Amino acid sequence: MIQLSQDKKMAHWLFLAILLCITPWLCLFAGGNYWVRVLDFALLYIFLALGLNIVVGFAGLLDLGYIAFYAVGAYCAGLLASPHLLNSFMQLKELFPMGMHTSYWLILPIAAFMAGIFGVLLGTPTLKLRGDYLAIVTLGFGEIIRIFLNNLDRPINLTNGPKGINGIDGVNIFGLYFGKKLSISEFVIPSVILNYYLFLILVIGVVIICARLQHSRIGRAWVAIREDEIAAKAMGLNTRNLKLLAFAIGASFGGISGALFASFQGFISPESFSLSESIVVLAMVVLGGMGHIPGVILGSLLLAVFPEFLRAVLVPIQTMLFGHVVVDAEIIRQFLYGCALILIIRYRPNGLWPQMRVS
Repeated sequence: MIQLSQDKKMAHWLFLAILLCITPWLCLFAGGNYWVRVLDFALLYIFLALGLNIVVGFAGLLDLGYIAFYAVGAYCAGLLASPHLLNSFMQLKELFPMGMHTSYWLILPIAAFMAGIFGVLLGTPTLKLRGDYLAIVTLGFGEIIRIFLNNLDRPINLTNGPKGINGIDGVNIFGLYFGKKLSISEFVIPSVILNYYLFLILVIGVVIICARLQHSRIGRAWVAIREDEIAAKAMGLNTRNLKLLAFAIGASFGGISGALFASFQGFISPESFSLSESIVVLAMVVLGGMGHIPGVILGSLLLAVFPEFLRAVLVPIQTMLFGHVVVDAEIIRQFLYGCALILIIRYRPNGLWPQMRVS
């Protein structure tokens, strides 16, 4: 009986692995590169949401400025893997006559480290804040980072301001360049599918790390802080260091995701890191189920893919019924998005797939 159960579980995992491998090809044949790009962005959002879940879901710290760490990672990649710095500082151009094409083996750790530093900088002054006060401070932090990025084009052009940074290199691993298609004899793999497999591998790695953290001593300590910080402190937990650790680890995941976003897009600007993006990522965590890794993945997929599905469907339907577009698809999308959140909060306050609690 035990062997049969294990075989069934293995069959389920094998089916899931095959499904994940063939999904981009099915999307490519059904809707072209556009839908594969949607999948790529969905994986980036899963990466982001899992990082935020450490802060919000595990430790119970409401963070409305999480997109700032995404921005830090993206600009680390933008500065280290594009011609921008060389064009702004002629001294660097003399040192790197062939251009600054930093390896992503170096960029990703730098992005994680820098974002982690910013996470600690955010966490340190907010240790005694809770609830709405913490949310307001983190919201302000996110906006400060965006405004800095928007204005650091003078007197020294560090971020190129609202114009953004372009010409960012794609990921290059062992000679495999993810910024262009791969040709194997007559078989061609588009770059969007190469990036899909890269993001998928990294997301699986993050899922494993989050699962290990959740069931570790640190994870159980975070849950204790989330449930009752005063009781956790009375039991001898160092709540200060544990909360800083949650901010740092969550921010590091955001930084890596931002670096991947920059490499995938090849262009970044402050507009990509607005408050609305922070709210979307937080909504993914809340919608799926705070603290539950499969629930967070489900929420991320729904909020990343469903809006694009609506955008693709609503315009043809209105054109077919009325001969022209009556209401912009973006307005309908936002309306349905708001209604869905209200219904979830009303009828499923713990999310669509909450974590099972043993009473």
